[in-house]
Amino acid sequence: MSSSIPVSVLTGFLGSGKTTLLSKLLRHPGMADTAVVINEFGEVGLDHLLVEKSSENMIELSSGCLCCTVRGDLVTTLRDLHIKRAKQEIPSFRRLVIETTGLADPAPILHTLMTDPMLASYYRLDGVITVVDAVNGEATLDNHLEAVKQAAVADRLVITKTDLVKDPASMRDLAALEARLKTLNPGAPHLHAMQGEIEPDALFNAGLYDPTRKAPDVLRWLKEEAYADSHAHDHDHDHDHDHHGHDHSHPDVNRHDDHVSAFCIVIDQPIDAMAFSLFVELLIATRGANLLRVKGILNIADRPDQPAVIHGVQHIFHPVAWLDAWPSEDRRSRIVFITKDIPRSDIEKLIEGLGLDRPGEAA
Repeated sequence: MSSSIPVSVLTGFLGSGKTTLLSKLLRHPGMADTAVVINEFGEVGLDHLLVEKSSENMIELSSGCLCCTVRGDLVTTLRDLHIKRAKQEIPSFRRLVIETTGLADPAPILHTLMTDPMLASYYRLDGVITVVDAVNGEATLDNHLEAVKQAAVADRLVITKTDLVKDPASMRDLAALEARLKTLNPGAPHLHAMQGEIEPDALFNAGLYDPTRKAPDVLRWLKEEAYADSHAHDHDHDHDHDHHGHDHSHPDVNRHDDHVSAFCIVIDQPIDAMAFSLFVELLIATRGANLLRVKGILNIADRPDQPAVIHGVQHIFHPVAWLDAWPSEDRRSRIVFITKDIPRSDIEKLIEGLGLDRPGEAA
């Protein structure tokens, strides 16, 4: 883990300012030794940074970064990138950023990073960074489910074009957008980027484990309290969103984020490992396509001193990672679910049915 390269997925809908943000980031000294993978060369305005074209796929930039165009399979691209790095055919890099197209669902990229054995040996997912337009963000969320999913799975939400928010009406719109994003994804911090300017340290090292910190980062992305504040624990309803501050004149059909929920389930008692495995299998088999993201820390009954960390995207779950120790005195299991059209009550019924919330019971 300590020698693997952290990978950040940069996403955001068309026109959100992703191009400007990435271009400014690559000029920052803190982004030296960074490789960038983009879907099609030309989508990111980096032409003015080009120094020389070292191969069909590899572009060396004056910033010291590398830009690798994805013209085929992502796995092949990342493998080639690693091989060329190992052979010293290209400058070494210590971070990888994958930039998606504006219409893309980031899930397939997350699947790739989580399931390919070779990639998992050399790369580790650091986090998902989603760019949201301060001016047109609400309309984009209303009309494009892809934008909702991009925001829902983010570890960092970057709100761009805030320099255009000047009059009181625009400020109210921005406040409504931020309230909506907080409801949609309570665990992700909101960062503002004016004209694409932002410190890289605010975006990166967002993942489960940052070797430079020498400590597990699970509590940084779990943020149970954020979900508790946003979604009061109520077993009697489906936890539909209350869109505070929104203009409810929009047609309901366009409220794509009415279908997306984010909630944290806490289990007080130690969990039987076999029962939890069955829970995951049943959840994947019946609702896998609608599991946008699942992440959590578990107290497994037969390994009480070593918490298990899980991370899943739709039908794919990363192999369990075992931490050396609990990051806090709280040893309850906490699982964050970001789902589409799966009410919290359905998850809770499955947990109760399998006895996960009762000590010493296995499926």
